Amino acid sequence: MRNKRIVIAGGAGFIGKGLVEEWGVNNFIVILTRSQPAPPAHGNVTYLHWDGATQGAWTQALEGADLLLNLCGKSVNCRYTPANKNEIFDSRTRSTEALGEAVRLCKKAPALWVNAGSATIYRHAEDRPMDEYTGEFHSDFSVQVCQRWESVFNSQDTPQTRKIILRMAIVIGAQGGVMEPYLNLLKFGLGGHQGSGKQKFSWVHITDVAGMLEFLIEHGECNGVYNCSSPQPTDNRGFTATLRKVYGHNFGLPAPAWMLHIGAALIGTETELLLKSRWVLPVRVLKAGYAFRYPVLEGALLQVKGVLPRKRYHLF
Repeated sequence: MRNKRIVIAGGAGFIGKGLVEEWGVNNFIVILTRSQPAPPAHGNVTYLHWDGATQGAWTQALEGADLLLNLCGKSVNCRYTPANKNEIFDSRTRSTEALGEAVRLCKKAPALWVNAGSATIYRHAEDRPMDEYTGEFHSDFSVQVCQRWESVFNSQDTPQTRKIILRMAIVIGAQGGVMEPYLNLLKFGLGGHQGSGKQKFSWVHITDVAGMLEFLIEHGECNGVYNCSSPQPTDNRGFTATLRKVYGHNFGLPAPAWMLHIGAALIGTETELLLKSRWVLPVRVLKAGYAFRYPVLEGALLQVKGVLPRKRYHLF
């Protein structure tokens, strides 16, 4: 992809950094962030401060953009206290409302607005996979977060801007994210399965996140909801076994559910992040013609390790 103007709200985190690595050399990227990150690696990347809720000078960056991508939201890697729950909700809905207002005020609105939702919107599923057509929802907290976020996004009236919700699975890449804690577990011999190990593990390589977004920019007929996940999910046992194989660890102690509950309380997180069965398939984007660069977990992990070169998606 070349010579595109891209605005990424909440782009200073793991996914945003991965997209900058993919796109930063050949495109013009503006990162809207509340933090003060280090200077960008690419001269085509600009960081603008915003508070994630109100209008300001940052709105000018949206004028004529090819893509507006919203990655905003407090991490769910925390205890679900009332205060944290409110912040998780508000950080998503208020930023989406602010972006919607800014888009409506543009003289030349962004061509495409993608809201990066989560594949955890679907219920715990060990019986069958969830897709965009047949996926089911239950009312646990993470599902409520996703549904409220999508509802606010869908309520934004932006007639000049195409809108897409990208329900992302767990993203793996070399710059941190979920790989960091899993690799730390391996170092201490704790790289076995968590809980029963039967819970499904849907994942996607950061290159395919970028590739899907480029594909969606190119295909103007695409709109609505798309699952962003590998077409070949695994389960927790399969993921941890493949991780050990790629990184050369012959053994890893498993962690039963009771141990995870104790550990989660000690480090200030929730066991749902490990024990929920996420079984998601990207049916719509496959039907549209997108070909995944990393459909198989072992190849994706080998690239993360640096054994295999990056298979970039070339739009132009």
